[in-house]
Amino acid sequence: MEARILRIYLDDVMLDMAQRGEFGFVARVTKAFEGIGFRVELRRNSFQERLKSAARNGYSLFLMDDPFHPKSLTMRKSYYFPFWRIEATPKRWEFEVAKKTFDPAEIDTGIALNWVGNWRKWLFKQGPENAERTEMVYVALQGKLLEHRSFQTMSPIDMIVEVQARAGDKRILLGLHPGEDYSDEERATLDAIAANDPRVMVQTGGMEEALRICDFVITQNSAAALSGFFFEKPAILFGECDFHHQMPRVSRLGVDEAWRQLESTPPAYAEYLYWFVALNSIKADVEGEAEAKILATCKHFGWDV
Repeated sequence: MEARILRIYLDDVMLDMAQRGEFGFVARVTKAFEGIGFRVELRRNSFQERLKSAARNGYSLFLMDDPFHPKSLTMRKSYYFPFWRIEATPKRWEFEVAKKTFDPAEIDTGIALNWVGNWRKWLFKQGPENAERTEMVYVALQGKLLEHRSFQTMSPIDMIVEVQARAGDKRILLGLHPGEDYSDEERATLDAIAANDPRVMVQTGGMEEALRICDFVITQNSAAALSGFFFEKPAILFGECDFHHQMPRVSRLGVDEAWRQLESTPPAYAEYLYWFVALNSIKADVEGEAEAKILATCKHFGWDV
């Protein structure tokens, strides 16, 4: 039987928040495990500390880092506070929800519409209510624009080229992530694309307004595509992720068929958001229910709780 100890590994800022009781999800995890007789330790995260965790008695919970040994799991915000996930992998496309099948017929549309109506106001104020389509494609970019990574069907730059070939007369907004540090080569490549195509504009940030006015979203696996559902904007995914169920995926369909489905098959926006966010994550501010879901999730992954 494994020692009844849980160690939670956090970077300095998050550790300080947790120690002051201001990291809500960690507080829920702590309460859940202390409630069944565990000792919970908050530890400063580092590569060395995570390596040592494999040899320690008890269980380890990381924040977004790879749970590389059998007694470890990782936690990650489910895009919007206060929703969280606990997973056995850091790869979003391998999350438990990614493996599930979504059927909109199983979701109560009235409940879903009410939930989405409340949350879109909380998250995006009046933006979704004033959404329009202005003949513009929003390409939500992330990092490493020149690389073709393992979860992608092609590099982000090649993705842009595919969009240019199919956008017709629509304007193309290339949205850079404000948290990314782009290289001179990446910026020069984007500048050249924009200089040679009058439809193209490059912009840093501004996601909410882009979602409000775009016709649809193209991305590898940016959360902007999921947020676009609050604005009733469909999306194509060129990469793998956890929220793929109502978005044409190039990896499965190819670019042409994904584009065709985007324009012909509208998603079940409200039902999907309610299913993905509300029904398939842990809402940290619901006392009792959150603790129960935390323990059930850890038990599902083999922990003796």
